[in-house]
Amino acid sequence: MIDPFGRAITYLRVSVTDRCDLRCVYCMAEDMHFLPKAELLSLEELYRVCAAFMRLGTRKLRITGGEPLVRRDVMSLFRGLGSRIGEGLDEVTLTTNGTLLDRHAADLFAAGVRRVNVSLDTLDPARFAAITRWGKIEKTLEGIFAAKTAGLAVKINAVALKGVNEHEFDTMLAWCGEHGFDLCLIETMPLGAIDGDRADQYLPLSLVRARLRQTWTLEETGYRTGGPARYFTVAETGHRIGFITPLTHNFCESCNRVRLTCTGTLYMCLGQDDQADLRQTLRSGASDEALEAAIRAAIARKPKGHDFIIDRRHTQPALERHMSVTGG
Repeated sequence: MIDPFGRAITYLRVSVTDRCDLRCVYCMAEDMHFLPKAELLSLEELYRVCAAFMRLGTRKLRITGGEPLVRRDVMSLFRGLGSRIGEGLDEVTLTTNGTLLDRHAADLFAAGVRRVNVSLDTLDPARFAAITRWGKIEKTLEGIFAAKTAGLAVKINAVALKGVNEHEFDTMLAWCGEHGFDLCLIETMPLGAIDGDRADQYLPLSLVRARLRQTWTLEETGYRTGGPARYFTVAETGHRIGFITPLTHNFCESCNRVRLTCTGTLYMCLGQDDQADLRQTLRSGASDEALEAAIRAAIARKPKGHDFIIDRRHTQPALERHMSVTGG
């Protein structure tokens, strides 16, 4: 699949649920209203869409949410997709908050998953509870170390929040180096209404990187995972730090990704509202050929890039939908 700007679309991010057992302040409002379960694609329907993408050249699948591990029987989807690794599919990965990872890590490895991204914005228990609104850091840490024990490569994802966790990144980088994890820092994204002003949360990662270089040696590397992060090797630890910068330096020119929501809506760009309704196609009794045609037609409309901006004059988010709906 080649989009109008010559980019090969080889990476599909699949949300299996909009539900989450945490309420991170940058991601969603505290009083969230989740989708009726009847609107969600079944696991069989999700697999069918993934299989269509694989036939069209997708080589990487990432399962996301909400929190994907809260979806009942989601391991059956991992097993089905994992069985396709080596048959045109390079890998299946997972993004999770880690709260349920301790009970699923071994099964994920058995299903063929080899890498997981775990959201962890702080190592301070009280701050963790404040950011997640009611989370307990012990559950996430148990999940992280269960994943390591199971043989999964762990990358820690941390959203950089001004005045909240910006003084912790040296500590987090050292902690990740000690335990063999990569670290990826992410700028807050203006998606969905939250209880607060994102302009107050926004911390440019160009500033963070300059601060880290006062302590750490960050060496350029060509390492890529297929996503938007720009990676550096930390000479002192031998592990990597990545920076995802949708605001200070967007990564649209090399975008190889599209996102499927748990309701079957395909978004060709995280920061644009153009979409394709694959649920309607699926439930109309369409053939595999018709489903593939619908996907190709959507890819043909993929925009050049997003329009994210943080502007104190405008308090509304760039897009009304929350990240948990789009797929984290």
